[in-house]
Amino acid sequence: MGQATHAGTAPIGVFDSGIGGLSVLAALRARLPRERFVYYADTAHAPYGERGDAFVAARTREVAGLLVREHGVKALVVACNTATAAAIHLLREAWPTLPIVGVEPALKPALALSRTGHVAVLATRGTLASGKFGQLAERLTGGAGTAQQVRPVACDGLADAIEQDDLPRVRELCARYLQLAGPLGSGPGQADVVVLGCTHYPFVLPVLRGLAPAEVRFVETGEPVARQTERLLGDAGRLASEGHGGDPLLLASGPLRKLHRMVEHLATMTGAT
Repeated sequence: MGQATHAGTAPIGVFDSGIGGLSVLAALRARLPRERFVYYADTAHAPYGERGDAFVAARTREVAGLLVREHGVKALVVACNTATAAAIHLLREAWPTLPIVGVEPALKPALALSRTGHVAVLATRGTLASGKFGQLAERLTGGAGTAQQVRPVACDGLADAIEQDDLPRVRELCARYLQLAGPLGSGPGQADVVVLGCTHYPFVLPVLRGLAPAEVRFVETGEPVARQTERLLGDAGRLASEGHGGDPLLLASGPLRKLHRMVEHLATMTGAT
C-alpha cells in the first residue's frame, strides 16, 4: 500500500504505547494542518516505561512495520520517550529512507531557560535508565555537574494513572514526584524549570502547575517534534501542498473504544486542577 501512495498525500504515522502521544499529535496537527495522520496506540501493552528495552524494541518495530506496510506512511513520529530511547536506532536501520522523528526529554531548552542552573526531569524509569538519556545529560552538563544541575525523578505509575483517567491517583502521584524533584523555586539551588519527559504528562500540566511555585516553568516536547517533522518532510519533498488533513485515523492494539474514550476525556484531564 505504501509504495502506491503519492508521497505528498500519504499520511504521517504517530505511535505511542497509549494516549500520551496525543499531546504530540495535537502539536503536529496545529503545525501541519494539511497533513493526514494515523495514530497507533499500543494500549494492549501499555505502559512501556516500566518494561524492559527488549520488549519495547520488539513492539516498536512491529507497530512501525504495520504503519509502513498497511498505511503507507511517509514519515513516522515515535511519540514515546521510552520507545525512542530503546528502539529509534533500530527503526532508522530498518527504514533508512523514511523520515523518523523521536522524542527525548527537553533538557537543552530547559537548561537554556533556567536561571538557577537546576532543572528537574519527570520521566518514566525506562527513559531515565536509558543510555540515550544519560548521554544527553552528560553532554549538556559536562558530566561532572550532572547530579547538581539535572534532577531525574522516575514517576512510576503516573502514565498508567493518566491512561486510566484516575484523577485522585494522578494528583497524589504528581504531588509525590514534585516533592522528590524539589526544592523548586527561583532561589539558589532550587530547580526553576521542570521537564515533562513523558508524552503523557502534558495532559496533567494544570495539576502540576497547581502544585508548584508560580515561578517554576514546565517544558514539553510537542512543538519541537512538530518543527522537526516539518523540516524533514520539507527536505524530502513530501509535504502536502494543498487541502486539509481532516481527523486522524485512530488505531489501537487493545480495544479501540478505550482510545476513543481517552480522546473524549482529554478535555477533562487537561482541565483538572
